Amino acid sequence: MVAVLTVEATPSAPPLVLRPWRYGDVAVLTRMGSDDALRRWTSFPTGNTEDIREWITTQRDGRDTGDRISYAVQEVDPRDARAGEPVAHVVLKLHGQPVGEVGYWTASHARGRNIATRAVDELCRWAFEQYAPARLTHLELIHQVDNQASCRVAAKAHFSLLQVLPPQPPWPWEGHLHVRRRL
Repeated sequence: MVAVLTVEATPSAPPLVLRPWRYGDVAVLTRMGSDDALRRWTSFPTGNTEDIREWITTQRDGRDTGDRISYAVQEVDPRDARAGEPVAHVVLKLHGQPVGEVGYWTASHARGRNIATRAVDELCRWAFEQYAPARLTHLELIHQVDNQASCRVAAKAHFSLLQVLPPQPPWPWEGHLHVRRRL
């Protein structure tokens, strides 16, 4: 079983809890689905409750197989009325080779608060601890070149820009391939 992960508080940010997605998250995910940025830069199903339930099932199935380990990211802040609701998503995709892929997104109301960077960094730390060097030598993070916020997250989470990728359906723009190597 994949552990629940925690990220300690910083002087300017509350702690984070990374936990499995659950069907009780459908309502909050449905609300997040109206976000134009999520629709533009991710393949997250927006607006349709049944599609979101299917997405959660995919996350759970991925955990069961060990191929896709995803987390709902929650802030732990009793002063926030929405504390406890997921505000972001991080995922580690293992492709049966010593390369993993990291993905993430953040709810619109939680952007700009360093949540994605802290959650991605913790997921990477955990992945390198969890998997032997022969199983996982480095992690990749890919985003469209026009997503400057993702470029900043990658850099802050210790990923280096490796190359520019050509457009690949369904993404109409070139992409950035960032890499974080095992230390």
